Amino acid sequence: MQKSSAVLFCLSILFVFASCDSGHMFDAYKSVPGAWNKDNVVQFDFTPPDTTNAYNLFVNIRNNNDYKYSNLFLIVDLEFPHGKSLTDTLEYKMAKPNGEFLGAGAGSIKENKLWYKEGFILNESGQYKVKIQHAMRENGKVNGVINLEGITDVGFRIEKPTTLN
Repeated sequence: MQKSSAVLFCLSILFVFASCDSGHMFDAYKSVPGAWNKDNVVQFDFTPPDTTNAYNLFVNIRNNNDYKYSNLFLIVDLEFPHGKSLTDTLEYKMAKPNGEFLGAGAGSIKENKLWYKEGFILNESGQYKVKIQHAMRENGKVNGVINLEGITDVGFRIEKPTTLN
């Protein structure tokens, strides 16, 4: 009995240290019920902690086995507090050539932390908005995918850049 208590204690400590993440400044997710409609814009509002330091910005995507593509196209719009806006069309690799999904997770849900902007300074004080929508098309087709299946959650994350010693 004493041995199992020691193992449980060690696992608890490991969990606490693994879940500590002091580098993030903002981290939020929104669920996508059923399928992600092309007109459904996922929005995150945030106020940066300061306007002088650089941050790394990420789009986080959780997908399940219903996702049938090897890549993902997104339109990400970053609106500054005073009206300026940056819009990017981004492509991310979601699967290996053999069809195995990339990302973290042992079960049917994979979590992908996708680079959006590196070393970016949010130089205006006030509230920012990030708007994310998918822009998927099937090969050879003009019209886009209306309802994208297999995406379960869309997230946005801001981190302090890590420094290597």
